[in-house]
Amino acid sequence: MIYKFENKTYRLEWNENGNLTGLYLKDDPEKMNWVVDPKYLEQAGYDDLDKLWGEFSIMVNGTTYTSRDSVRSILQKEDVLSVTCRFRDFRLTMDYEPDGDSRMRFSVILQNLGQEEILLEQMGIWISLAYIMFRDKNVIRNMEHSAAVFPSVSRDYTKLAAVRRSNRAPHMGLYQQKGRTLSVGTYCEYLNLFFENASPSLDGLLFHQLILAGGYEKGKEPVNDWIYDRNSLSLGIGKTLEWSYTLSPFDNMEDFYAKGLKLGHPRMDYAPMTLVGGNIHIDVTLPQEKTPEKVLVEYVAGGKKKIQEVTDAFNMSDVRNGQISFQTFSPGEHKVILELADGSQDWVVCNVMEPLAKVFEQRAAFISDRLYLGSQGNPPYAYAPVSNQGESLGRINLVLKENLLGKLHVGQVREAELCAVHYIRQKWFIDGDFARPRKLYGNFYRVMDFEYISHVFYLLSKFSDTVLQYHSPKEYLEWAAEVFMLRADPRLHDNERAREEAEMLGVFFLYIPDLLEDLKKSGMSEKYEAIKELWKNTTERVQNQSHEYTGIITEHYYDNGGFAPCAGALSMSGHGEGAGRYGRLLLANIGFSNDFRAQNPDRWWEALSYMIHSLWGGISAAAMLKCYEANGIPAYLEAAYRATVGILYCYDTNATATGCCLEKGEAASTYSVAGPHLNRPDLSRNRFGQSAFASDGGIFAKLFTDSNSTPDWDMGEEIAAYLDGFGTKTFLYEKNGTLRVVNGFAQKIEGGYLITSYAPYPKEFHFMEKNYHFYSNRDEIQRTVCLTDDGIVGTGHF
Repeated sequence: MIYKFENKTYRLEWNENGNLTGLYLKDDPEKMNWVVDPKYLEQAGYDDLDKLWGEFSIMVNGTTYTSRDSVRSILQKEDVLSVTCRFRDFRLTMDYEPDGDSRMRFSVILQNLGQEEILLEQMGIWISLAYIMFRDKNVIRNMEHSAAVFPSVSRDYTKLAAVRRSNRAPHMGLYQQKGRTLSVGTYCEYLNLFFENASPSLDGLLFHQLILAGGYEKGKEPVNDWIYDRNSLSLGIGKTLEWSYTLSPFDNMEDFYAKGLKLGHPRMDYAPMTLVGGNIHIDVTLPQEKTPEKVLVEYVAGGKKKIQEVTDAFNMSDVRNGQISFQTFSPGEHKVILELADGSQDWVVCNVMEPLAKVFEQRAAFISDRLYLGSQGNPPYAYAPVSNQGESLGRINLVLKENLLGKLHVGQVREAELCAVHYIRQKWFIDGDFARPRKLYGNFYRVMDFEYISHVFYLLSKFSDTVLQYHSPKEYLEWAAEVFMLRADPRLHDNERAREEAEMLGVFFLYIPDLLEDLKKSGMSEKYEAIKELWKNTTERVQNQSHEYTGIITEHYYDNGGFAPCAGALSMSGHGEGAGRYGRLLLANIGFSNDFRAQNPDRWWEALSYMIHSLWGGISAAAMLKCYEANGIPAYLEAAYRATVGILYCYDTNATATGCCLEKGEAASTYSVAGPHLNRPDLSRNRFGQSAFASDGGIFAKLFTDSNSTPDWDMGEEIAAYLDGFGTKTFLYEKNGTLRVVNGFAQKIEGGYLITSYAPYPKEFHFMEKNYHFYSNRDEIQRTVCLTDDGIVGTGHF
């Protein structure tokens, strides 16, 4: 039997087990189903009916029960549908009812029916929103019928934003109204046919679970996670516990928070990162009839958790609005808790980092000192961990870019040069012949590898003859051009897969303008004209096909590794229409949350959970910044920076809330936002490399032979991109009449503002709305500038 409910806004459907299988907004022209449909699971061959909305697991007095073990009854009376699951000593009821015309209420009620107090050690309710990568080449289906899910978890004010991937409103919000939510966990189901030479080869989905008690089996808790609770609950004889959540559509990020305010949630707008010695700054808006009581900050210093009251740092400008601002000297995650007079708490989690130039100097040194294998290595002159995929060369590009912008370490550059000449060229090309790519993947080669190789050669060409030992800068520039043409010209390939990949955009959009400029300056007119024509043809083709969104599909059926380069390349090449289309997808792809680590570009494959992925998150952030530089829309700038701060967490050796503690210069390519990570609980809220899955067998055993290899095999290219963006640039804009600084902070001074940059190598300051731009003289570092009524002026060199 199918149960149904309908009002002015919603149409809901439940199956015979009481699972919510249909959640539709009636004014949605796409008629998206906002929850996982069991018919799709059957079609895709996924056996996950136990994870549909409303299924649950619960541990009571040491025994685990699931909803499937219960005696269920379903009662629909007028507008209310109740699903009751009866066990011997307790009963769990889920109620669905309208809350006015535009909202729905979902409640969970647990009753103790036994003769003794019960201990609730674990409790998780599946709320399986439509986070799906459909196995379907119809890109519109993946754009319009799937959502990224961005969690904001706090004790009393948890909320989830399910953002349609097309960025077309309406989206769906879930707001906590009663009870306490500890976390949001995920389980991933997927199919990957990469080694079957299928393209696209990857599809899958994430199921989301609200954690109401515990969350982890004993001994499998996330190591060092001091931010989120894992408490058990007790329930007396005849007593009841209740949790309730409101579902409400919203139009955009601003509307998501506005709806939250109306539902009683405070709003805390925070800078996601500051540097040691800087200020944590949070703008607070309180709901009506709520007043603040105190402000606390929690962090770890010297291996011990600290709790400090900073209520004096909270200044109210009126009865509902105020600012929290205080200086901090301890690096690492900081949890700032706003406690209200009614005892409820909301919070944000932001990061405090060491000066970023120090971070990247240490990273380059670690790569050279610890990962470079040298002449006696296996293979000689490579960097560990060794991989066939071109992404593994990104660390070399980080080293080269750091040496171009920071202090020059000639030995580091010459190691990279040896790697390029003796390892890269010989491995990826038969006899080092750029016209004869080697089939490193069995019966095919991967064209996308060549964009990383071209970038290595190009960055080598930026060094002088006195630094380079084996070839001249001009020769490396020629190599870069030749390999780039192999990457982007389908006519140079004799198989369909390679020709298709050659037409895809990739990370090369980040360096192609500079490559063209240097080819022209060097008098390589033939190569310049050839690559200029390839770039023109590529961007025009992507522009002309943008209404079909063909750039969405890569090896994945829906991939920010596809549409992020499209958005960036079209923005850079002046194709505003196509850039707008792909840019909107990218805006929907970048998270917003009360935890800086959950604001990443949405991706799941490399972690099998919602995650920060350093490489593709960083490339997405860089592309988003290119969009902003072309369109001037502040939402794109804010999103680019939110994403960037998450990426920097992968390089943060002072992080205290994750099990993977990095030594100076070390890095980890992935951070799992989910807690618990139900595929691999040991990876919950942890940093790791994808090789961690090698022990799981299957495709991972083919991709990675050693689960203990360093967790940074595919990192580095994103930092080369960062150093060309927020690594050197700081931005200003106005919001509601107030000056905002992105990648820095402002201090009011006589005659204007003193602007200080967080960039490791600050050289540019931009106030797009006023057309104010500042560039440092002779490309020198400029840490501070002054903003006056007449523009941006320098204050001296630091």
